[in-house]
Amino acid sequence: MGSFLTLEGRPLNAFSSKEHLTMSQVINDLKVEASHDEQAIDIDPVAEKRLIRKIDLYLMPSAFVLYLFSYVDRSNIGLAKIAGMEDDLNLSSNQYYIAVVIWVIGYTIGAVPSNMILARTRPSIFIPVITFGWGSMAALIGIVQNQSQLIALRFFLGIFEAGFSVAIAHSIPSQPAVIFLISTWYRKGEQSKRFIIFLTAGILSGAFGSVVAGAITSTLDGVHGIRGWRWLFIVEGVATAGISLIVHWTLLDYPHASRGLTTEEQDLAQKRMVQDGGAEYVADSGQSILSAFLKASCDWRTWLLVPAYMSILGALAISYFYPTLVDGMGYDATAAQYMTAPIYLVSLGVALPVCYFADQRPHLRGKFLVANLLVGMVFFALTAGIQNYKARYVFLCFINMTIWTGNALGLSFSTTALASVDRDVRAIMLAMMNGVAALAQLYGSALFPAEDGPEYLVAFSVFAGTFAVGAVFYGLADFLFKRYPYEGRRG
Repeated sequence: MGSFLTLEGRPLNAFSSKEHLTMSQVINDLKVEASHDEQAIDIDPVAEKRLIRKIDLYLMPSAFVLYLFSYVDRSNIGLAKIAGMEDDLNLSSNQYYIAVVIWVIGYTIGAVPSNMILARTRPSIFIPVITFGWGSMAALIGIVQNQSQLIALRFFLGIFEAGFSVAIAHSIPSQPAVIFLISTWYRKGEQSKRFIIFLTAGILSGAFGSVVAGAITSTLDGVHGIRGWRWLFIVEGVATAGISLIVHWTLLDYPHASRGLTTEEQDLAQKRMVQDGGAEYVADSGQSILSAFLKASCDWRTWLLVPAYMSILGALAISYFYPTLVDGMGYDATAAQYMTAPIYLVSLGVALPVCYFADQRPHLRGKFLVANLLVGMVFFALTAGIQNYKARYVFLCFINMTIWTGNALGLSFSTTALASVDRDVRAIMLAMMNGVAALAQLYGSALFPAEDGPEYLVAFSVFAGTFAVGAVFYGLADFLFKRYPYEGRRG
């Protein structure tokens, strides 16, 4: 009797034992395919589109506004420096460096514990609380009288921002909380667009934040006897604290339980993520935080993503010094603040279409990322070798473009790779990736001592090298993650 079951056009009984094909394997494969087919049938595309619009309406504006203020509060120290803070506090080049990198140390210490707490609490409560905390720290920097007070407040600013932002001193635009939430609510093919929309807040804050800083420091300087750079911290910090009181009502929690979604919408939100290869929600997995931490720490994927992401976050340190670099081209302090804006606007014009294109082809996201880093490497090398100021300014625009595009692609690449991981473990893995990688800010910020200006040959050469290393690590990760995917992950 001939076989009526076939695989790849061959009857099952035609496979030899050497090919390791068993009937049970075939049946299991068929069951898996049937299971995914059933899940696809269960999802109404019209209802799903309506749900995505609702998620976007709640989550993305909240994340955008919070990141806007987060980025401003961590990066305004660079603008305050050229507005008189360095002279008023008698800061040397090394002392300013310490004030910059202490934020990274605070962030690194707080990143993993914060995400461990986040995974077991309601984001709509936890995030507003830490937002109020970092807004308060930022405002208090406006009244510091010496370096010690500045360092202490910058440290606690990093601790509070660790729960939301995972970035690098000034530019660590990867926020563990938001990275985690986006990977919880959106499919793999939907994430890059959301990440770049989210990161657009950082780009716009860099562009318009410099304009606002120029306006504040020039118009409020001397009002009530307070220097303009102090007003910069006070105004922006108080604004952040005020925003924290609003976002509690707009932030989403998790697909299985979130204010603003009906029971049917919650079910659909969970179902589509499971269908996409995500981990299914379990009310009580019985897993301790320590167990989740150990699983995340012992996973080789974590330690492949860390050095890869370090290459991007280390380069983001240059954002702290854009005002200084532009100032070195001959502009006065206020003009240098304004001239920083175009550097960010160029990034926005390129990053949005690239990330949209990457979402249409998520399987090529790793290759886009590698290509982006190689382009960035070239522009860093050109900036190191060319001393013409106009040409360097143009190169800075392209450098910033590759940094921000790389950051969005790097985040979506990582969350896609970890999509099927248990929620607690994934939260810790993402926090570790961001927190440990943020240490790259320590060397990144150290590469711009005043005595190396205005050329900063060493800094640009080092960043060219780190982008090359990052391209190698992401290329390796892209290959290995496809070769050894998490069990149960599809695509």
